[in-house]
Amino acid sequence: MEIVEHVLRYLRATWNETITYTRASRRVNEFWGRVDADWAGDTDTRRSHAGYILKMNGGPISWKSRRQDNASLSTSEAEFVAGSQAVQKVVYLRQALRDFGYSQSTATDIFQDNLACISMSENPVCRKFSRHVDICRYFVCELVKPNIVKLIPLRTHKIVADALTKSLPSPAFIANCKVMLGQVPFSLKFSGGFLTCMFKQFSVPNFVGGRVIFLGLLNVDTSTLSDKAW
Repeated sequence: MEIVEHVLRYLRATWNETITYTRASRRVNEFWGRVDADWAGDTDTRRSHAGYILKMNGGPISWKSRRQDNASLSTSEAEFVAGSQAVQKVVYLRQALRDFGYSQSTATDIFQDNLACISMSENPVCRKFSRHVDICRYFVCELVKPNIVKLIPLRTHKIVADALTKSLPSPAFIANCKVMLGQVPFSLKFSGGFLTCMFKQFSVPNFVGGRVIFLGLLNVDTSTLSDKAW
């Protein structure tokens, strides 16, 4: 009963939280993501918990948080399986955007905090894995090589998907949620330095099941939009 009351208090305190989409000077209509895994986080089965979030035009368009189906023998293995799940969604969204007439001209950036996982995605050297991890490895490598997906290292405290894999202290959880919902400006580190995106904001108050319809967010003039349109 205490857990139920805690959930109800949380829902009551966050009823007015909304997803916020924005128009930036760069990366308009291009999506990117962050992925993370909590290795052996389930104390009963020692399976890892994986989470990812994909964002476009400032707000999330798809996210997932779930326990992995198999126990992983290392942190990099858990991270690689999580990355594979995120990449599968990336492939689907790239195809959907192409059908809408908004093909992604560059590789979709997926930010990771595990250097071993990133190294394995770029290095074809064979390693001894169990079969389910080996399949994930080949799947990701086949998408990294033709420049469809790119795994990029990012410091752990900037991986907001961390909130989807484990319990965090309240300040960190709230800060990550605001970034995931697109309510605060954020910075991304690219090879050319830091790109800080400042946004003109509008919000979408209703969303269901971790996905939102984003067709209307493609290359639109936000000054003509209002909450009533959604």
